[in-house]
Amino acid sequence: MAKLLYGFSCSLDGFIAGPGGDMSWLTPYLGPDPVVDELIPEIGALLVGRRTYGGDDPHRGTEGEGKAFGGGWDGPQFVLTHRPAPPAPGVTFVDNLAEAVEQAKQAAGDKYVNVLGADVARQCLDAGLLDEILAMPVPVLLGDGVRMFDRPGGKPVALEVVKPKWYRVG
Repeated sequence: MAKLLYGFSCSLDGFIAGPGGDMSWLTPYLGPDPVVDELIPEIGALLVGRRTYGGDDPHRGTEGEGKAFGGGWDGPQFVLTHRPAPPAPGVTFVDNLAEAVEQAKQAAGDKYVNVLGADVARQCLDAGLLDEILAMPVPVLLGDGVRMFDRPGGKPVALEVVKPKWYRVG
């Protein structure tokens, strides 16, 4: 059965997007990455937050604009939303977290469901549905924006370090 993975790039101060969801900060750091290259074939489906789905794209202005991983991955996407959206090929809009996770896991088979979006990842963690987290820090300090995990007043969440079977780098 598929596992839920929150895989993301973040600034060293813990932001996955700049103010207003700006992703342009990431553009200079895109390119070959052995960790991402090994991860992509292990992803069977995406579970995406609505703001992430309709948000800024670090591949803006390139042939990879609007495509997952800049066109490096193709497959089923499940967008968690309560706002209607125009139909899109390969995209299913779901308004219930448990249902979205179940549909994405079924579509992913024995691969990962990669969670995209800080809020949907937090919801998965709070519901006990998140299996793994892969943080890929980028050498920049943003100072403001969308935190990779934000739960004001929340308590620490203890995590266990694991090395996935697909991870061969390092």
